[in-house]
Parts: sequence; C-alpha cells; structure tokens
Amino acid sequence: MSKKTFTAGEVKQLSANPYVRSVSTKGITYTDEFKQLFITSNQQGKLPRDIFEACGFDVQIIGITRIKAAGTRWRTSYREQGSLGLHDARATHSGRPLKRELTLEEKNARLEAQIHLLQAENELLKKIRMAERGGPRVKRAASCAYQMIRTVIQKYHLRRMVSYLCEVAGVSTSGYYRYWTASAIHRRLQNEQADEELRVHISRAFHFKKRNKGARSIKMTLEGQFQIVWNLKRIRRIMKKYDIVCPIRKANPYKRMMKATHEHRTVPNLLQRNFKQGVPGKVLLTDITYLEYGKGNRAYLSTIKDSSTNEILAYHVSGRITMDLATNTLLHLQKNRRLKKTKDAFIHSDQGTHYTHPDFQKKVKRMGLGQSMSRRGNCWDNAPQESFFGHFKDEVSLKNCTTLDEVKREIKAYMTYYNHYRYQWNLKRMTPVEYRDHLLQAM
Repeated sequence: MSKKTFTAGEVKQLSANPYVRSVSTKGITYTDEFKQLFITSNQQGKLPRDIFEACGFDVQIIGITRIKAAGTRWRTSYREQGSLGLHDARATHSGRPLKRELTLEEKNARLEAQIHLLQAENELLKKIRMAERGGPRVKRAASCAYQMIRTVIQKYHLRRMVSYLCEVAGVSTSGYYRYWTASAIHRRLQNEQADEELRVHISRAFHFKKRNKGARSIKMTLEGQFQIVWNLKRIRRIMKKYDIVCPIRKANPYKRMMKATHEHRTVPNLLQRNFKQGVPGKVLLTDITYLEYGKGNRAYLSTIKDSSTNEILAYHVSGRITMDLATNTLLHLQKNRRLKKTKDAFIHSDQGTHYTHPDFQKKVKRMGLGQSMSRRGNCWDNAPQESFFGHFKDEVSLKNCTTLDEVKREIKAYMTYYNHYRYQWNLKRMTPVEYRDHLLQAM
C-alpha cells in the first residue's frame, strides 16, 4: 500500500467525487458502483489510470502506486467471489462477531453470581448501619466493590464472571484488574504504612498534656512541640480514617448571667467589644463559673484573662461563691510579677454582684485599674471570657475528682497547659505566653 498521505485540501477535493464513500489522510474508501465500473472497463481493455481519470480522479493526488494496488485487489476479489467480492462489508457489519444467545446454564450461572453479589452488598449495608450506631466506620467506594467481587468469586468458586459482576456493581472491569495488580497492592501497603506513621504522630499531639484537641490544635501542637509541619487536610483525613475524634463543645441553654442588685453601683462599658487591642496588660477580663465534680459536688472558679493575649493572669477556686472569690482573684493578680499594666489598664466584667460590690470596686481602684462592665444580661460583651470557660469545661476532667484539693490540682495543671502549651489559631498559632512576648517585642 502506498505510504503517501493526503493533505487537508486533497482530502476535501477527493471527498467531492461521487465515487468516494469516505477519505482520510491515509486512505480512500470507494463506492461499490465505482469498483464494478472499474472491473467492467478493465475487462474491455482500459488501463487503471485511464479509468480513474475518466471518473474525475486526479491521478497525481492519489498516486499511481495506490491505483495499481486497488486495481489488483479488486480483480482478485472479483475472480474469487464475483460481484459479491466487490461489496464493502463494513457498510453493514463492523467485523466483530454478533452477540450470541446465552444458554440456559449460562443464564442460571449469571443469576447465581448476581445473587451472591447482592448478598455481599447486604452485608456491607449492615456494616454501614452499625457504623452509624457507633460501630466501626465503613467507606463505600470503588475499592470496596472490587473487594466484594473478589470475595464472592473466591467464596462461591465462580469463573469467568468478573465482567458481569463488575457491570452489576457499577464499576469498570479494567479498574478491577488494575486494583489487584501486584504494583497496586504494593502501593496500597506503602500508603497504609505511611498513614500509620502519621497516625502515631497525630495521636501524640492529640493526647499531649492529656488534653484532647481538634485538627487545628493538633496542627499547631505538631509545629510548636514536635517541629512537624503538615497540611490541615492531611491531619483531618487521618483523624477521620482512624476515628480520632475531639469533643465538640455544645451551647448551654440554661446558662444564666449573674444579675446585679439595685444597691450596687454599675459602671459604663469602656470596652465596647474591642477585645484585641494588641497591647498586653491593658484590657483584663474577669468572670466566675461553677464546676461540678465527684457525686453532685460543686466548686467555683474565678479568672482574670488578658484580652489581647488570652493569657490567664490570675485565678481562684473556692467551694463557696462568696465575695472572697472575686477579691482573692484580684490578690493573685497583684502578686503576678509577669503582669505589666499599662497606664490606662482596666478590668471588664459583667454586672454580677461580686463586681458591683463596693469592696471589689475599691480594691480595683487601689490597684490603679479602671473598671468596665457589660450591658445588663449581655454575655457577648464579655465573649472571650465566656469562650474560655466553655473550652475549659470541655478539656478538663473533673468527674474523677472526689475532693476540692483534687479539683484545685487539676485546674492548676490545666492553667499551666493553657498558658504555655495550648496553641491557638487566632494568636498566629502561638501559645498565650508566646504571643504576649511577641507583642512586647513588637512594641
């Protein structure tokens, strides 16, 4: 066959000839009419070149080698099969064998294989329902379908059913064979080993200082404590794969803010929710919360927090909610040598009884601090302090504490962890103490 190829212009010119069925850059398909005309004319003594030219073909474009080859092929077919040999079978038949009718045994075998596959899928659905009720999680994916198909084939000794079962399961046959190649199995084992190594590091960060964490806290802990920098999506993928779940803090609908009495004096709201002023020791937030421990016992925690750095500057724990709870917290703040107050520093609280009390307000003035209060019954005006209490109750375990001393030891350990080791996303992924030093260096 000629190796000459046609240009786009030549293809267009040849396609315009009525004796051409189709044409590409590599070859021409002629009509059955032209082939019959060629044989008749050739038997009358005409040369192949003259026949092509008489029918409107440009011999220079087609090439004399291609013309001679076509004439030889047609004469041979006509000599062996007559006019039927000149007929182009591709017009009515693709060349592939027709799909034969399945025998009764083959139909029964396919039905049996389909039943076995459906049974395997039902087992998978049961596992999924168990996972929704708290059991091990099951991922429904193409890989799971490939494993089911292989299990069914091996369990019921099915043969030549791979293509049919893949069609029933809605996956590709090529994907099935590719999934079970030696290279794919080796790659999956490598990925599984790599994920297991990631899980070990993430688990260390998750249980660091015995405080459970979410994905962002784990990322910051890995960077700050283990000098490991990983993508947040990778951490979440590993946590989901190995069921590393952090506690989710839920809103408490029954929480109530302490109300001030009419005898006590309130002060204006100087803060106006401007919590992040970038100056350590300027805005101090304070509040009181209750803690349940043991069998129905209750303790109370009062804290003072730096609004700019989130550092807990002072705290006091008591078994009774008396005035000493707030004033003793101020005494602890006064003893804190790390605190560097600014000239316009003030302490912000709600309008609770402890903070409107004359003794508390006098002590605040003696310490050289101003005082600010939230609007009545509006917890959002002291949101960072409320947020701290929420996270504190999620991360501290007081159920096993039986005495107040044990509660105090647990709270002391948490305060050290919170200030020095608990990385926070909104503090440029630093701990409160690191962020305080960062702000002081920048001033």
